[in-house]
This record gives sequence, structure tokens and C-alpha cells, in this order.
Amino acid sequence: MTRILFSAPRSDWEDYRDVLPAAIADAGVEATIEHALDPEDPASVDYVVYAPSSRLKDFTPFTGAKAVLNLWAGVEGIVGNETLTQPLARMVDPGLTEGMVEWCVGHVLRHHLGMDRDILRRDAVWDPVAPPLARDREVTVLGLGELGRAVAEALAALNFRVTGWSRTPKRIPELTCLSGDDGLAEALRRAEILVLLLPLTEGTRDLLDAARLSLLPEGAVIVNPGRGPLIVDDDLLAALDAGRVGHATLDVFRTEPLPEGHPFWAHPRVTVTPHIASATRPRSAARVIAENIRRGEAGEPFLYLVDRARGY
Repeated sequence: MTRILFSAPRSDWEDYRDVLPAAIADAGVEATIEHALDPEDPASVDYVVYAPSSRLKDFTPFTGAKAVLNLWAGVEGIVGNETLTQPLARMVDPGLTEGMVEWCVGHVLRHHLGMDRDILRRDAVWDPVAPPLARDREVTVLGLGELGRAVAEALAALNFRVTGWSRTPKRIPELTCLSGDDGLAEALRRAEILVLLLPLTEGTRDLLDAARLSLLPEGAVIVNPGRGPLIVDDDLLAALDAGRVGHATLDVFRTEPLPEGHPFWAHPRVTVTPHIASATRPRSAARVIAENIRRGEAGEPFLYLVDRARGY
């Protein structure tokens, strides 16, 4: 009998209590699932299903664990844990990807079409301003992993001129793919609308500082559903105040929830959304977890393993 520890807050357990056992059974694995902070005999646990918001921080006792299966797409809260020596798999959930694509496409279209300008008019002035076609709008997506690639391809399918940037070279049909430091500078220079979908690593923290923000076209729009610390807050506020950045739609922040007195709340060129761009859907995420458990029991390679050196 495979033994699974579900290490996450009780609210998460309530979401997964029914769908996770069902998904594991459908995968053909006989298992017991325990939700506890201090399980009896941790050495006998085969898999830890883990949310970084869990109070579990010491993985040393789990000497028999074959893998730690993260419930979230982001792993920056766990990847540096020195007690974690087991294989670590991140969450790549089709539902999460679909949600991210929908949120990003919606906000890119909002800014491309100038919807805020039209919706917020209250002065009874008939002032028709037709937006350019998508084929005449440059959009840059920083990050071409699972989420970034899906978003970039969806935007390209709508005829936007999409440039994608990644740390290492990639070739993706319908996209202009750039990489490296020189490629980043060029990607930013093109970005009338910039979408941030990079993981948070030591190489991406504070990536958008004053110097890089200055490379954007005048009035560029930033859409950040990736990670809050990718942007230096004070530098972004200065660029907004100067008009270099026309608007910033932000779904993620250095501190969450965003503190009540933070300047982003009241800034007229900032839209704040409460980390809703894409949530893990328990039903589809449970199937991802169950498949990795099935693979582990069958001696097959795990899906979505984290590269500890890269941090994602």
C-alpha cells in the first residue's frame, strides 16, 4: 500500500479530500492519504504532496520518500530548502495553463483596444479612437516555459507580433525567439505590451529595474502575472510617474496580500488584481499528482522535475 502525506493547510485539504483519492484510484494505485503536520513514522511515507504554505519545513525524516510533489507552479519557496534531497516535481496543470492564457490574453486585449479609456469616459464626449490591428502591435513575453509559451502562442494566434525571451535559446513557430542579455534588451525595446511569466530565481529577481524599464517604448504597458519581485517597485512607480510606462496591470507582489498603504493601490496607472491570474484547479491538479505517483510506483521517470541549479 502506497503511503502519501498531504502537507498543506486545511483549506487545501478540504479541496483535495475527495478528488485526490479518486484520481489516484483511477491511476491504478492503491494508497492511503494522511493529512498531518507530524505523521507517524515519516520514514515510511512514499510521497509528500506539498504546498509551500505548509508548516512542514524539515524533510530530513522522510527518508523513504520517492518524491515531493508541489501543489503550486512556483517552487521558489521550497527549492532552496537544504533538507529537501528527494526529487521535487512542480505543478504543471492544464487547468492552470488555460487560466493563465485567458487572464493574459484578456488583459493584453484590454490594453491593446484601449478599453479603459472607453469604459471610464463620463464626459459625454463622442471621441472615437480606433485601435490598431493586432498585427500592428508588438507584444513581448518574458519567459517561454509551459505558461509563457502557451500565452505567447495564443497571442500570436490573434495576429499580435509576438517576441518571446528566454534565458536559453528556443525555437517556437510563429514567434520571434530571443535569449541572453542582448536578446533581453532587444525584447524590451520591442515591447509595446510586456507580459512577465518568468520564474523567480536569483537571476530574475529585480530584473525590471530602472535601466531595463528605460528600454521600453514610451508609454509601454506591463502585465505581470508571474512573480512580484521580478520588478523593482520604486523604479516602476518612477517610470509610471514619468509617463515612460503607460500602465501596469499587476497580479503578483513582493508582499501578499498587497499592504493597504502601498502606492500601487491608489496609482491611477496601476491595476491591482489579487493573485488570480491562474489558480491550481484541484480536480485537474489531482490527476497530475496521481500520474506522477503512478510513474513512481511503476519505475518510470517523473514529470516536471525541478532543476535545482536553475531553481525551476
